[in-house]
Parts: sequence; C-alpha cells; structure tokens
Amino acid sequence: MENFWFDSWEGLLKVVLTTPLAYAAMVVLLRASGKRTLAKMNAFDFVVTVALGSVLASVALNKSVPLVNGVMAMLIFIGLQFLLTWLSVRIKAVKTLITSRPNLIFYQGSFVESAMKKERLTKEEIYSAARQQGFSTLDGVDMIILETTGDVAIIKKAASAATPVLSNVAMKV
Repeated sequence: MENFWFDSWEGLLKVVLTTPLAYAAMVVLLRASGKRTLAKMNAFDFVVTVALGSVLASVALNKSVPLVNGVMAMLIFIGLQFLLTWLSVRIKAVKTLITSRPNLIFYQGSFVESAMKKERLTKEEIYSAARQQGFSTLDGVDMIILETTGDVAIIKKAASAATPVLSNVAMKV
C-alpha cells in the first residue's frame, strides 16, 4: 500500500504520453474499419468493443505493455471483427453463429409470453419502450419485436398482412 496515491514520475509520464497515442490509434483503426464497428451493436460487436476498451486501459495503465503491442492487439481485434462480419454476409452459417434473430414479443394484442421469458423481458419494459416511442396504448400496435441489437421495434397495425420486413423474425405465437 506504500504506492497507493503515487508511484513514480516515470509511471505518470508513461500514462500521460501513452494514453493519447493509444487513443488516437484506436480512433484511426475504428475509423478505417468502417461504420459497422461503430454502429448499433449486437452481442458480438459488444464483446469486441469491451475488448478494445480493455486493451486501451492496459496500454494506458500497465507499465509492462508497450504502445506498439497494444496497437497491434487493437488491430487484431478490429481485423477479426472485420473478417467475421465479412464472412457473415457471405456465409449463412457464420451469420447464424455470431448474430441472433429478432424475436416477436407482442402480436395482435397479446404478449408472447414464451418469447418474453426467453429474452428475459417484462411487460413493464415493453410498456416503457412503447411510451418512449410515443404510444399511450398498445391498441394500435400490431406487433413488437426485440431486435438483435436489443432495440424494441413497434409496428403499427397495417392494412395488409403481408409485411416483407418480418421475414427473419422468430415468430412463435
């Protein structure tokens, strides 16, 4: 506990010099990797983001991790994410492996209890999402879908039953 408040000027200087450089490297790598890395995240994207944050913290605070090693780790994580997402748009099995399907949680006036249990959602959370999207009642709602990003999509009642945007939604009513 002797170095609880202050370790050394050398350590502090490393943090002051390394952190902005590592941060700049991460911004450049994220920018170069495309919009997908910064878009709304599914579980896979979230894991990559947490890993990148961990690498940045390690480079900034761990005296034994050189800047180049941290930047290389960031490059590898972003490269792996790019590779897997590139493969996922070309190979259905890869897409199935790394992303979930949207799930129907409310359909034509009724909650889909089995889907809600699977997704660990309560009616109160669905009501909250509806209020946030401007609904005071669910009477005008045809269906509510939990998207792969965790967002709740609310679809108003439509004149036609054939809606092509529902083709990949898990519909167990």
